[in-house]
Amino acid sequence: MNKKQTLIQQLLNGVLVLAVVVLLGFLSVRYKAELDWTANKRNTLTDASVKQLESMPDPITFYVFAPSGADTRRSVEEDLGKYTRVKKDIRIEFVDPSTSPQKVREFNINFVGEVVVEYQGRRENLRATTEQAVTTALQRLAYSGEQYVVFLEGHGERSIQGSTPDGYARFAQTLRDKGLKVQSLNLVRTPSIPDNTSVLVIASPQSKLFDGEVQILRDYVKRGGNLLWLADPDFPAGIDGLAQDLGIEWQNGYAILPEYQLLGTGHPGFFAAVGYPPNPVTQDLDMVTLFPLARSVKSLGAEGWTAQPMLQTSAAAWLETGDIASGRVSLDASDIRGPLTIGLTLTRQYTPPAQTQGEKKADGDGDKADAATDTTKSRPQRIVLVGDADFLSDAYVGELGNQQLGLNIVQWLASRDAQLNIDVKKAPDTSLYLPGWALMSIAGFFVLLLPLILLGFGVGRWIVRRRK
Repeated sequence: MNKKQTLIQQLLNGVLVLAVVVLLGFLSVRYKAELDWTANKRNTLTDASVKQLESMPDPITFYVFAPSGADTRRSVEEDLGKYTRVKKDIRIEFVDPSTSPQKVREFNINFVGEVVVEYQGRRENLRATTEQAVTTALQRLAYSGEQYVVFLEGHGERSIQGSTPDGYARFAQTLRDKGLKVQSLNLVRTPSIPDNTSVLVIASPQSKLFDGEVQILRDYVKRGGNLLWLADPDFPAGIDGLAQDLGIEWQNGYAILPEYQLLGTGHPGFFAAVGYPPNPVTQDLDMVTLFPLARSVKSLGAEGWTAQPMLQTSAAAWLETGDIASGRVSLDASDIRGPLTIGLTLTRQYTPPAQTQGEKKADGDGDKADAATDTTKSRPQRIVLVGDADFLSDAYVGELGNQQLGLNIVQWLASRDAQLNIDVKKAPDTSLYLPGWALMSIAGFFVLLLPLILLGFGVGRWIVRRRK
């Protein structure tokens, strides 16, 4: 009886073990769990990439031009697998270049292993499938049409050409990488602002504009144009009429931050923004930004416009109206006490004027008249004013969160709100660099010391056994 009970118990244990194995197998097929143990979670999409995918409702297709069985296919599939796990309507299609020459010409393929991403009929060729490359391409494909960021020039403004410490060449290239078109405009040479201008940038002119140029800028804003106006304290704003239309005043002087020693900026005139007032541009921005020698801007109020501070100093700061070249500054009666507004946003709902009956007849058919009616719909108009142009220059745009803030400003002005704070961080450097003595020590241990230890252990064991 005892043996019989033992046998039954063993059978039951075997059945239970088998049931557990079958259940685990079923669960492993039905449910999938993944853990990423790599540095900086490199096998998992960053929040920025996830946010980008969530802003793209339509299917995305990746075409991989590689022969069957090639290692390229496996590596690309692994890289893109991070995206398919987040967005289920992503399709990966493998194309053998040798059997599809027509498709190679159609997609303008230049080398084996090239990848083409397609969204809403728009395509872009990728030379790499890293997260940085793929997400940046998706950002460019997310928006259709031509969106131009136009930089005013001709009065000593920051140039987007060449490469100088005070120029905007690096920032302009960053905008291009995000799918925006960038060009410069001299109003003396071309006395009109193009209709396809999404954002006009006035980057601290050093000389006064002609009255006709000022009027062109004022007309642009009156027609609902979006504007980024940067004004250094070293140069007068020189566009008083435009400032009056916007209901703002550029205050002359240098913002002084008495807490600069605690922040480690090294200069009392360097404003480090460690926090931001509620504003759509800086929402969710958790990076410090640096502004060398900034001035403040004051909202006087203008009909229809809503002003919101974007960058603001502490109450301990003040606007120094005297000379700061000596480095010795103090709060005087003539100075303006803080908190100072270094950055300001203005918004309003702009409704284009209704089209006249004569203009409608000139359109011809009814479809064109309907299209004209659509242009009278109300839309948001946005203005950003910053009392410093240096923070986006080649010398400072790479500092801390300056580039991300600049991108946020332009994306917000261009009504690309879904793109705010999307910046894919590169993986950390995981290479191990050792000095020469460390390499020699490691080599000596494994080549000489470790074999001698093993040999000595073996000889010792042999001697002990011989004595027994």
